[in-house]
Amino acid sequence: MAKTPAQRIKKHGANAAVPQHHLPPVVNPTTARTPEKAQGNSNLIVIAGVVASLFLFWYLHLLTLTQLTQLSDGLAMPDALVGGFDAAYIGRLQAAMNSDALGQLNYVHKTAGTLFPLIFGFTWLLLIGTNVARKALRWALWALPMLFVVVRLWGNVAIDAMMGTAGPDAGQVALASSLTVAGWVLLVLSLLAGAAAVFLNRRNRNVS
Repeated sequence: MAKTPAQRIKKHGANAAVPQHHLPPVVNPTTARTPEKAQGNSNLIVIAGVVASLFLFWYLHLLTLTQLTQLSDGLAMPDALVGGFDAAYIGRLQAAMNSDALGQLNYVHKTAGTLFPLIFGFTWLLLIGTNVARKALRWALWALPMLFVVVRLWGNVAIDAMMGTAGPDAGQVALASSLTVAGWVLLVLSLLAGAAAVFLNRRNRNVS
């Protein structure tokens, strides 16, 4: 039976051979996380988010909502009307769309209409966060995509409620129209905020 180090010292004194224990070496020390690697990972996520946002914008606004005009006698869906709409237009749209067409519009809002603002908003928050160091400016720019997400999701609900009402309700039409216009404005402002964040980061790098 092997003796413990204490038993060896007791028997042999200073001449006892005590095995030395060493900590195992660090496994692959080259994998240490650096600011450059963290920045690179963030950039990859941003690029993937931008590609996904572009695809969803195309799928939602240029494909799906355009195809729905085949079910509305060529009338554009409320989401596509950048300048808003009035009760008379909604009345014509309601008369042209049956329950199946309204169900498809509602389904679009629950799928691509929800995914687009969420993915776009997350991507732009990350884009701004990785390019703007000043906390106050970062929060000011973050406010735009966050508001965009809230307004677009609220707008989806408002449009579905408006279209599901028998006859255009003036209050619902005004709310849905305002949210639609605000959503488009915030989308443009969010794009400008992202471009400004990248420009400021590059300028700071050139100065330093």
